[in-house]
Amino acid sequence: MSIKAENLVWKIGKKTIIDGVSFEASPGKMLGLLGPNGSGKTSLLRLLAGLKRPNSGRISLDLKDVSTIGRRAIAQRVAFVEQNSTTNADLKVMDVVKLGRFPHRSMFSGWTLADDQAVEEALKRAGMIGKRHDRWQSLSGGEKQRAHIARALAQSPKELILDEPTNHLDIQHQIGLMRLVSNLPVTSIIALHDLNHAAMFCDELIVMQSGKIVASGAPADVLTEEVLRNVFAVDARVEASPYHARPHIHYLR
Repeated sequence: MSIKAENLVWKIGKKTIIDGVSFEASPGKMLGLLGPNGSGKTSLLRLLAGLKRPNSGRISLDLKDVSTIGRRAIAQRVAFVEQNSTTNADLKVMDVVKLGRFPHRSMFSGWTLADDQAVEEALKRAGMIGKRHDRWQSLSGGEKQRAHIARALAQSPKELILDEPTNHLDIQHQIGLMRLVSNLPVTSIIALHDLNHAAMFCDELIVMQSGKIVASGAPADVLTEEVLRNVFAVDARVEASPYHARPHIHYLR
């Protein structure tokens, strides 16, 4: 077991944003989180990352309640790449990635060989070795997203949480980023808008609507014409792709 959520409820004032959500993320697998805008995806991710506390319910990491784990300890194993992550300072890529090592260092510890190795491995996995000395403002949108993922990987996480990381990227970088995340040796939970990308790359899917989970399971079991019509309000036909055997959605005009 990796991340487990049990009957999570989270509210803003009297409005319930997350309403009785329960699921388990399989270790080493990629779990896609789907749903229309306002369905609660981002709020759920922030709860899982420990940035918010639920009003009720329980989140556990390897059976340990996160409410009993300090923020530093959570940051040492859970990395979160937020939607539209920004870096205002014009740092070098390598300096941005080094920020991921902060949870593993104390106020008095110096930079270590282990830190160097973690940064090098993160840059390599994210395909950013050749950009390590480039300035942040010179990067394309796709390169910035890869640098943020490298920064997250430098944390040496067991779980990686990403909130719509392919937004505003061209198709080449969308596919490249999805391929990158799907090949990482970590448990990943990723919120997505593109249903065909979710079908192609995710091992399991969760569909949310109005703060609740309305469907979950393998892509072929979740992405049905009924779910597309009832949750996403679109008419479509779903067939197994002849190229990757995963479901492919054909939207009707």
